[in-house]
Amino acid sequence: MSALEPRVPEMTAPVQAPSPGGILGAAYRTLSIGIISVVFLIAFEATAVGTAMPVAARELDGVGLYAFGFSAYFTTSLFGMVLSGQWADRQGPLRPLTVGIGAFAAGLVCSGTAQVMGVFVLGRAVQGFGGGLVIVALYVVVSRAYEERLRPAIMAAFAASWVVPSIVGPLAAGTVTEHLGWRWVFLGIPALVVVPLCVALPAIRRTASGPVDPDAPPVAFDRRRIRLALGISVGAGLLQYAAQDLKWWSLVPGAAGVALLVPAVLGLLPRGTYRARRGLPSVVLLRGVAAGSFIAAESFVPLMLVTQRGLSPTMAGFSLALGGVTWAGGSWVQSKGRMAPYRERLMVGGMVMVALAIVAAPAVLIESVPVWTLAPAWAVGCLGMGLVIGSTSVLLLKLSAPEQAGSNSAALQISDALANVVLLAAGGAAFAALGGGAVGAAHAVTAGGSASHPAAFVVVFLPMACVALVGAWVATRLEPVPESA
Repeated sequence: MSALEPRVPEMTAPVQAPSPGGILGAAYRTLSIGIISVVFLIAFEATAVGTAMPVAARELDGVGLYAFGFSAYFTTSLFGMVLSGQWADRQGPLRPLTVGIGAFAAGLVCSGTAQVMGVFVLGRAVQGFGGGLVIVALYVVVSRAYEERLRPAIMAAFAASWVVPSIVGPLAAGTVTEHLGWRWVFLGIPALVVVPLCVALPAIRRTASGPVDPDAPPVAFDRRRIRLALGISVGAGLLQYAAQDLKWWSLVPGAAGVALLVPAVLGLLPRGTYRARRGLPSVVLLRGVAAGSFIAAESFVPLMLVTQRGLSPTMAGFSLALGGVTWAGGSWVQSKGRMAPYRERLMVGGMVMVALAIVAAPAVLIESVPVWTLAPAWAVGCLGMGLVIGSTSVLLLKLSAPEQAGSNSAALQISDALANVVLLAAGGAAFAALGGGAVGAAHAVTAGGSASHPAAFVVVFLPMACVALVGAWVATRLEPVPESA
């Protein structure tokens, strides 16, 4: 049986005595505060880096490598996710979480002290590896330390941790960059991680450390899966590289990337994922479809507002700020116990909201449409994402045996990150083909400084809306087939 097959016997889960209170009750308070704080700081860094990145690239004379400052993070995180899943299943989540936070901080320091763009990109790669370790380890912590009834609430808290960073992060990063320099955006976060780490690690050691069955013989690392993880990271990197320059020779790295990605994806995701097989495979597929379509579209929203409607980069970024609130609201709604019987309907509705938001966004290309209308439209999409992303996390843990939580969580995150890479590459190539310019250069655009053709944006948004509608169909296939069937 594959390590990624759905959970079968319910009796394999350890019996937990119900604990009074919620995630901030006496039994969970320290652990919850610690891991939520870690997520908060990672979220703050993620929202702040985009503001500082253009300044860093110009100062390091590395605008040509600008896009790799983003893609390096995503590609190495894929490898970190697979490694973390195996490591956590074998020895518990404590070690991969500790090493991941250390690597995340080391990557920030490397980028913050870089004197050339190549070292800056290397730091982002190290940071991505650490981020991949951390996110999967946190899922395993939730699986082991929290009762099933509390898991929707802690996932909602993770989503809520992104609200303040999504609003404050760009402004804070802009202020720090202007008055102290871009390096402090990178160098300030490692010092802030120390406190939540000191709070979280002792609680994790008490509640979720070690293998699920301490008496069982240790399970060796699956070297084949490690090789596949390396293949998926290199393949994703080659695909990103090929999408940056639409020349005939780009077909070579593009083809090599696909050749590495296809077998790796088939080997790392649950069997039947791309057939939308009922149960766990469809949960994993939906995560990628939802995240990929939404993030690929959202990446072009600020650029569209700057180049087509003349907004400043700061105002364009703030047009998406309301989305952080509604995303957290959607995650809160799905966390309510009374919503559990309607989870599948919520997820179908959530994907329809995402599709409607994406298809409505390019309406602002019409001059007579008020530019402010994009903010509430996008907030609707974020509400849908809150319903879907939180629910996929809850369903994944429900369908995973304790000893498989790490591998299955890694599969969920791989689907998420890989869909981002592939759909961003496809959207970027279509955008460039219709005169939109290079994706990497888009972040350096100032108000009114681009002549991107409006059609270049349309060919990004409309296909992503179609992908989101496919996700609405996948959301009808999340319940596993009964064993008697």
